[in-house]
Amino acid sequence: MEWLLNGGVCMVMMMTIISFVHAEDPYRFFDWRVTYGNIYPLGIPQRGILINGQFPGPEIYSVTNNNLIINVHNDLDEPFLLSWNGVQLRKNSYQDGVYGTTCPIPPGKNYTYAIQVKDQIGSFFYFPSLALHKAAGGFGGHRILSRPRIPVPFPDPAGDFTFLIGDWYTKHDHKTLKALLDRGHKLPLPDEVLINGRGVSFSSSLTVHRGKTYRFRISNVGLQHSLNFKILDHEMKLVEVEGTHTVQSMYTSLDIHVGQSYSVLVTMDQPEKDYSIVVATRFTAKKLLVSSTLHYSNSRQNLSSAPISDGQLADELDWSIKQARSIRTNLTASGPRPNPQGSYHYGRIKISRTLILESSAALVKRKQRYAINGVSFVHADTPLKLADYFKIGGVFKVGSIPDKPRRIGGGVKLDTSVMGAHHRAFLEIVFQNREKIVQSYHLDGYSFWVVGMDRGTWSHASRREYNLRDAVSRSTTQVYPESWTAVYVALDNVGMWNLRSEFWARQYLGQQFYLRVYSPVHSIRDEYLLPKNALLCGRASNIQRITSLRS
Repeated sequence: MEWLLNGGVCMVMMMTIISFVHAEDPYRFFDWRVTYGNIYPLGIPQRGILINGQFPGPEIYSVTNNNLIINVHNDLDEPFLLSWNGVQLRKNSYQDGVYGTTCPIPPGKNYTYAIQVKDQIGSFFYFPSLALHKAAGGFGGHRILSRPRIPVPFPDPAGDFTFLIGDWYTKHDHKTLKALLDRGHKLPLPDEVLINGRGVSFSSSLTVHRGKTYRFRISNVGLQHSLNFKILDHEMKLVEVEGTHTVQSMYTSLDIHVGQSYSVLVTMDQPEKDYSIVVATRFTAKKLLVSSTLHYSNSRQNLSSAPISDGQLADELDWSIKQARSIRTNLTASGPRPNPQGSYHYGRIKISRTLILESSAALVKRKQRYAINGVSFVHADTPLKLADYFKIGGVFKVGSIPDKPRRIGGGVKLDTSVMGAHHRAFLEIVFQNREKIVQSYHLDGYSFWVVGMDRGTWSHASRREYNLRDAVSRSTTQVYPESWTAVYVALDNVGMWNLRSEFWARQYLGQQFYLRVYSPVHSIRDEYLLPKNALLCGRASNIQRITSLRS
């Protein structure tokens, strides 16, 4: 939706915007109103979070280097924030939309995000980052198209579709789920799986033409379950993962873990009838499944009403690990710039620091908590980025989380955990999972190379298995049960960036921390200034009053 502004407001906004983005790059304006409203994922009303009356929310269409000006009005009865999953926000963690960097939008107020999708392409999504809002909606797709002069490694598809898939609660609303966690309990298992906001027996039909090829952008926007996506009797050609063109391998189904996004091409080369698009949970005793209909335009044969099998394999884990290892970067494709993506030889860079991050779960004061390296994150009374900018002491301490797991038996402690790191450092991060569940981790502000994964415990010898040539670059990676995953990341983006579990209950109960990427050179070349329209809260709100008095 285009945002129409009067001249005075427009002038103020443009002065704010130009302070940190390139004026020559195009602008796209959006005006979003966030409300509660009835949604009908299973045919009966539930209270959901709507954006401009929509569930899921409106999709963002943009082009590489576009400046997105998104004015968000919060009409809920509690604070609200939106975050941009996978969008790297170069030099601008103030717009990240998580509580560690941004003050929440108070009820009845608005905030205008100003972000640039700098040097990016691909399939992403946005979501509400506070409390358990994600369990009620407020999410939507975000596609970043290549600039016209930059070649894409496949012909233009006949159509381009977004599929937002995820587990869903029907018996509990988001406030009830939050109250359960606040009382120290675990979340119950989700009740359903949704495709674009619709569940079993209420999913929609997608019409296609035989002989045509279509693009499907698939994002797992759920709370905790890995999901398998397939189109019965059709093969999918993987072409992009979270902004990286991939080697174009064929798959009959794809495992998509929480927070991940994939893009596939599907050619309609089967007899003209209806086929099921099936999404099913993985690695769980109780299987949840939903299907949608792929309808060939000349089909006269309706989809059978018989139950659809999810067709899951006997050994899901080995199959999934093998698939994950097969996903690699297409070194011959252009990225958002004309130079090939593979021109960055990450495998030849000297590692400056190794982090080993291990998850754990424990009761602290008889309440359920989750931790990384023995530290369970607790929010401060002031966003960390604002405290850092205004040099407000006592909000957080750099180094409050160790680089490696605490010794066995060390227990879990509560802290506002922040890890310091130097601008231009090159990190090796090992996610060690000793638990019996699949986990998923995300790093805001960055993409990283997923260089290795395997069962068991990581050791220095594990580096011999690394892919140092064409590992896929992405922002979210899975870690299989009792296994490890290793990534490389070049810290070229100054700011305060959230590293978190994508399992939302775990994130809420402490399985996250902030990476403070620091440069001693205070220059807008490395990091933009605090936006003039930034909301100030907590201890930073006093600075606002003092500034007003002085002026």
